[in-house]
Amino acid sequence: MSSVSHFPILSPTTTSTAVSATKTNRFACHVSTRMSLNQTTPRGPQLPNPKTILSTITNLLWGQSLPPGLLISTVRTAWNSTWQLMMSQLAPSDSSGSYTRPASKFRLNLPFTLQNSPKLHLYVGLPCPWAHRTLIVRALKGLEDAVPVSIAGPGQDGSWEFKDITTPNRDRNILVPGKDNANGCQNLKGVYGLRRAGGYDGRATVPMLWDVEKKEVACNESYDIIEFFNSGLNGLARNPGLDLSPKELKGKIEEWNGVIYPNVNNGVYRCGFAQSQEAYDSAVNGLFTTLEIVEDHLATSRYLCGDTLTLADVCLFTTLIRFDIVYNVLFKCTKKKLIEYPNLHGYLRDMYQMPKVAGTCNFSAIMDGYYKVLFPLNPGSISPVMPSGCEHEALSTPHNRESLSLANKTTQVSVS
Repeated sequence: MSSVSHFPILSPTTTSTAVSATKTNRFACHVSTRMSLNQTTPRGPQLPNPKTILSTITNLLWGQSLPPGLLISTVRTAWNSTWQLMMSQLAPSDSSGSYTRPASKFRLNLPFTLQNSPKLHLYVGLPCPWAHRTLIVRALKGLEDAVPVSIAGPGQDGSWEFKDITTPNRDRNILVPGKDNANGCQNLKGVYGLRRAGGYDGRATVPMLWDVEKKEVACNESYDIIEFFNSGLNGLARNPGLDLSPKELKGKIEEWNGVIYPNVNNGVYRCGFAQSQEAYDSAVNGLFTTLEIVEDHLATSRYLCGDTLTLADVCLFTTLIRFDIVYNVLFKCTKKKLIEYPNLHGYLRDMYQMPKVAGTCNFSAIMDGYYKVLFPLNPGSISPVMPSGCEHEALSTPHNRESLSLANKTTQVSVS
């Protein structure tokens, strides 16, 4: 299951223009403030407002009416061509316009033990659901000290960047973006470029497990990493007894992953990145058909594989936690909200309330990472208000799903 994440690529010219505009706006604001405080300061020549010029021209051409049809169709054609070009870079598709996720480049070579790699570092980005998986398993297993983490944030060009956070985090339990604590790089592409085995020209994706001593990318496939965190570092884990992939459940875990990954985890992206109506229709039907199946299953089962939390649940959770705040709106997964599924939403709250899981869910970073960065899907970069059902207080309400486990055990005893 690929952990490749995608962000739009803007040209250097576009980026530099945006930066210059930002600097100009900041300067203009500074000058305006000083002028208001000291009216005797002489005013220089005032630059015309571009919006005023545009408004004047349009009024002269067609008054209060809408622009003529020819102009609208021309702009529509130009925008569609530009959109197709950007989407081809953001989300590669097949001939039908259906999104095809690229495979991860660096897979974990098993057995991967402490003897051949004693020092590891994890790179993540908070908006990415694939990276979120690794943070949850790392937290549940108690591997925070054994595997330090560096958290990147998406830059305007879609690359993962590291920043020195000057404003203090109000809630120290919530993970926030920061600097590269292992290599001191400015961006994740720079870390990939440090490989002793040679540079890397592909996409610098998260999550990425870095071998500090070998200076090599150990893995950038999310499922490989969470399997390794679950069983490969028990000697360093504070919670070594937790097994999220017990042998007796491996078959069920693989079965659920085989359903959830293509239709839900990747299914939401197939909806959002579809480049044809047919591709979207196929993806959205598969998504909501699968959600209905899982909803029915969770009516009698606390977790996907019964009473035991597994890696399959972790993989589903990171998509569900983003569903109503991102995928329902931005990715056109609009048939139903997650909160309309009582069992799925209770299941979501059950996992959210597990110790240390809520700390991996930075909702502001998640929303910014989609609405403010995925330019082809949201050109205005306007971020909507967070739905009330997705706030921490709502997710902390009682879920009562433990009763399912007790009911199942009671039934088993009485039958036997």
